[in-house]
Amino acid sequence: MAASSTPAARPRAGKPSEQRSKASTSFHAFEPALLGFLGELEENNDREWFAANKHRYESDVLDPALRFIAVMAPRLESISPHFLALPQRVGGSLMRIHRDVRFSSDKRPYKTNVGIQFRHAAGKDVHAPGFYVHLEPGVVFVGAGLWRPDPEPLALIRDAIVAQPERWSRVSTDPAFLDLWELGGDSLKRPPRGYPADHPLIEDLKRRDFIAARNLTAREIYRRGLPDRLVESLATTRHFMEFLCDAVGVSF
Repeated sequence: MAASSTPAARPRAGKPSEQRSKASTSFHAFEPALLGFLGELEENNDREWFAANKHRYESDVLDPALRFIAVMAPRLESISPHFLALPQRVGGSLMRIHRDVRFSSDKRPYKTNVGIQFRHAAGKDVHAPGFYVHLEPGVVFVGAGLWRPDPEPLALIRDAIVAQPERWSRVSTDPAFLDLWELGGDSLKRPPRGYPADHPLIEDLKRRDFIAARNLTAREIYRRGLPDRLVESLATTRHFMEFLCDAVGVSF
């Protein structure tokens, strides 16, 4: 949900019909089996258990996640044509379940959540502007914005706030936006270098992340009609996302 300092070329994902053919477009809601599997994985986070239960991962987690991504593709286009919903097992919107343990003291091999990122076509990784869906036992939320941008795009966003304070205040305090979303992420303890400490928007200028999040319940993701309800809530971030995309120089 953050910006990459060097926009990459749009991934070669094939025609929309080719993308959706890789996963059935029939999807109405997630099933309890998804969070159930992830809860068991948390208690049995080892390769032997995962291998014995891989068929459950495929049917209860992977398949519904790819179907969800497929049906979200045309719905996201109603917000902006520049955010990708790619229902691919590898290299698409679904984040891999395997953890990178090379430089971590935590050697558990698997993530115990499903992460889905609908990133901007100009982005190359998780730090690109985009929308995010997080599914984990006890922690279900959606997000929008830029998570931990590199120094260059971070400075561009701060400069845009300074240059357009009224616009930023308008989009970040819009009642329709704040009724569903909460601005979050990490912030600096001190004002960033080059920005006056007494700036009226200094708390926003201190942000290291420019993300909005909305918490959901398990019951909400089990209700039929989830894709339509979700895109309706994401649509209320349109002006917020447009400001951020304009700031880092990508199309909205």
